[in-house]
Amino acid sequence: MSTTDYTMNQNSLDSRAAKNLSHSTISVPTMETITPRWLLTFLPWISVEAGVYRLNQLKKYNDTRSGISEVRERLPEMVCSNNLSECLIPQSFPDYEERPKEYTLNALQTILRVNSHVNEIFNSPINQMEQQMRLTIEAMKEKQEWEIINNRDFGLVNSVAPSMRIKSKKGVPTPDDMDELLAKVWKKPAFFLANPKAIAAFGRECTRRGVPPATVNIYGSPFLTWRGVPIIPCDKLLIDGGSHNVSDTGRTNILLMRVGEREQGVIGLHQPGIPDEGSIPSLSVRFAGIDERGVASYIMSLYFGAAVLAEDSLGMLEDIEVGRYHEYV
Repeated sequence: MSTTDYTMNQNSLDSRAAKNLSHSTISVPTMETITPRWLLTFLPWISVEAGVYRLNQLKKYNDTRSGISEVRERLPEMVCSNNLSECLIPQSFPDYEERPKEYTLNALQTILRVNSHVNEIFNSPINQMEQQMRLTIEAMKEKQEWEIINNRDFGLVNSVAPSMRIKSKKGVPTPDDMDELLAKVWKKPAFFLANPKAIAAFGRECTRRGVPPATVNIYGSPFLTWRGVPIIPCDKLLIDGGSHNVSDTGRTNILLMRVGEREQGVIGLHQPGIPDEGSIPSLSVRFAGIDERGVASYIMSLYFGAAVLAEDSLGMLEDIEVGRYHEYV
C-alpha cells in the first residue's frame, strides 16, 4: 500500500506522530536499593571534635567476695545508719580508667565523575549534577547503615558483649525470647532492630500463640511492638551472611538497644562543620579537577562512627530461623 493510500484510509492523526509534538512528564532517576534507613533516624548523633570520641568509664576490678570472680565497677563506699548517733563514715572517691577507649571516625569515600558535556547540554528539565549527587549520597547512606551494623571493628552486631547474647529456645524468634532479651536490656530499652523477614517470623509465632503484637505510628509509619517497644525493620541485619537473601529460609539476629549519651546507650558519631560540607552533616564534597576528556571529578567523603557506652545497653537474640511456617485450622 502506498503512503497516499494509507493517509486516505486514516481517519485521524496517528498517536505515534502526535507524540512528537508533546512533552513527556519526566521522573527523577529511581533507585530500588534505597531503604528507609530507620537506624540512622532513631540513633542519637553526637558531634565530636578532631574526629575522636573518648569513652571515660569507672575503673573496674575483680570481685571475689562471693567466691566467684566478677568484674565490677569501683564504686564509692558509704554507710547507712538507722540512728543519728556518731558513726565512722568511710572515705572514698569514684576512680576512672586510666586508658579509656577511643572511637575514631571512619571515612566512607567515593569519587563521582561527571562528563562536562552532559552537565552543560542535557541539563533540562532535570539538573544532572543534582541527580548524580543525590543518588551517590543515597548509596553512601545505605553503606553507612550497613557499616554501623556489620563493621568488624565497631559494628553493633560485633559489639555485643558475650553476657548480652542469648539463643532462641526453639530456634525461631518467640515471645519468650523477646522477653528474655528485654530482661537483658531492661534499663529504658529504646527499640528492637531486625530484618523484615525476622519480624515476619516473630509475627507468625505471636499469631500461633494468639498474642498478635500491637502497632505504633512513628514518623508517619506503622511499626510492630513488643511490650511497648517498637520493632524497627532493617535489611542490613544479614540473613545467612547476605544482604539480599531471596530464600524463604535462613538465620539472622535481632538487636535490642538503649540509646543516647545521657542514658549511657548506643550513639552515632559525626563531625558537623567540616570543610566543603555538603547537604548532610559530616559529608564533604570536594571538586578534584577536570581531566583531558572533560570529565569532572568530585571526592565525596562521609565521616561517621558508632559507640556502645555501656555493655548492658546492647543485647542480641542470635542465630534465629526465619523460614518456619505453621498451618492454622
